[in-house]
Amino acid sequence: MSCSSNTYFGMPTRRLAAATAAAAVSVLGLLPAATAQADTGATTGKAGAVVLRTDLDVSLLNKTVTAPLSVVLNEVHAPATASKTALTATLDGVDGGRPFSVLRADVATARAAADKQRAEGYSNLVNAKVHVPGLAGVPLISVEQVTSKAVCAAGKRPTAQSNLLGSVSVLGRKVTLSTSGTTTVDVPTLGQVRLDLSRTATTSRTAAATALNLKVSVNPLKLNVSEVEGQVTLARATCEAPVAAAVQPSPSVGPQTTPEPKPEHLAETGGSSATPYLVGGGALLLAVGGGAVVLARRRRAGANGDAG
Repeated sequence: MSCSSNTYFGMPTRRLAAATAAAAVSVLGLLPAATAQADTGATTGKAGAVVLRTDLDVSLLNKTVTAPLSVVLNEVHAPATASKTALTATLDGVDGGRPFSVLRADVATARAAADKQRAEGYSNLVNAKVHVPGLAGVPLISVEQVTSKAVCAAGKRPTAQSNLLGSVSVLGRKVTLSTSGTTTVDVPTLGQVRLDLSRTATTSRTAAATALNLKVSVNPLKLNVSEVEGQVTLARATCEAPVAAAVQPSPSVGPQTTPEPKPEHLAETGGSSATPYLVGGGALLLAVGGGAVVLARRRRAGANGDAG
């Protein structure tokens, strides 16, 4: 029968091929879509450094006026670097309003850097002398070298350290500082200075280091100054760690064609142990469809030859 050349197991060959291909697409469509990774973005860390900061109250001889002396040298926040080596200031009623030297140093550097992996603050002083009003001829403190460094890296414990290299003199006297606790220096007719060496503090994400912190109480009785009280900070560095990027799965993108209903044993989230069988079944169906098309063409060609 001529009609047998256009059928295959009771179904027209073209329809069989189309149905087979559709079934293969449906089977392959059951395969789980790849899960993309989304980067929510990391935050940049923070860092800061300062070479010198004063928070002093200067009282004049008549006791009616107290002038604040609040000055800083080379205070920076990331990303920045400063290296000014001298600082002067003026106060009304002190030495006729003329400028006086607060700090002079051979090296005075403050540096702060931060990105999404690391934040670091650094400060350094070399051969530095700090003066306060009324003590122009005698430095409040002289140091050979002090440094502070604070490092905060994402996902790591922050670190803070300060180093004192060489000698230290306070109110003209050479002193030996204790690595823990407070050192007090009393100088008759001049006053008292309390020094804290290498103060550091860390938390899970922050760090701070101060090379020297001075609590000042002096009575120079010169240049119309009766008392100077307050705090002086040398070589301070701070940092805050960046927050690491969080990786979260993005929604899966399904196939463009609507798949057949999934078998009950196939999890809604994607693949299971049956995935290899689905792949093999889809490939088999595609092969059967392709073979049916080739067979149909051969039979059609044979029928046309017989008719000729």
